[in-house]
Amino acid sequence: MIVTPQGFVPLFAPEPHPTALTFVFRGAQLLLREGSLALPQPDAVASMRIANDRTLPVGRYHETYVRCAWVDADAQPPAAHEFRGLRALFGRFDDDMLALAGRAFQVAEWARTHRYCGVCGKPMHKAGGERAMRCECGHTNYPRIAPAMMVLVKRGPAILLARNAAVAPGGRMSALAGFLDPGESVEDAVHREVMEEVGLRVKDLRYFGSQSWPFPGSLMIAFTAEYAGGDIRCDPVEIAEARFFGPGDKLPELPPPQSISRALIEANLPN
Repeated sequence: MIVTPQGFVPLFAPEPHPTALTFVFRGAQLLLREGSLALPQPDAVASMRIANDRTLPVGRYHETYVRCAWVDADAQPPAAHEFRGLRALFGRFDDDMLALAGRAFQVAEWARTHRYCGVCGKPMHKAGGERAMRCECGHTNYPRIAPAMMVLVKRGPAILLARNAAVAPGGRMSALAGFLDPGESVEDAVHREVMEEVGLRVKDLRYFGSQSWPFPGSLMIAFTAEYAGGDIRCDPVEIAEARFFGPGDKLPELPPPQSISRALIEANLPN
């Protein structure tokens, strides 16, 4: 599961560093060296002539300054470089680097989408001493993080797995998940989402853990819950199929090991 690397400290102001780690994004794609999947060298980043207001501090990883930058959708990579989607790097990128890339992407995407004030339309500017964009009218924007609940429903030794409607038949299955509505607690969202998606009632919620999920800016908050009644009735808009898997049942394809959903499932496998 991807977690914040040991030795990482967030920073709100840039630091001079000749060998900074720079994560350059074109939309959700990261600039990498062809073949090696390594970050670009400083001279390659410099050749792109990225404006200062499109470059932001992310933090310090051990003794190395980490920053992010974003470029326009039509920007071309330097020679011997390419843009790759973050999801394509699962299992191919070092977990610490993947965690840093996810954090950097969220900062870059927030900056890209908050260049102008949502109140008066004037340009926003970086605020000092915090990660914020501020307008002269007084409006301030902080990075947006969307909380989402995840729950693995248990019935005796069996666990409930579901396949999203967007996934092809026979494809990956996972725990249930959904975003919180305004005014909801995480626990409220668990009960609502389970009922809406599969028609079941649950009880005895137990917190499992949380994980930042940068697609584009979610915080996954995971629970287990005990089955309390009802028959499975899938919402066809969200869920293509859902069923309980008990001891001896062959499990379907599971989420990638970098995700909290995989950790949640593996911690509660039927035996």
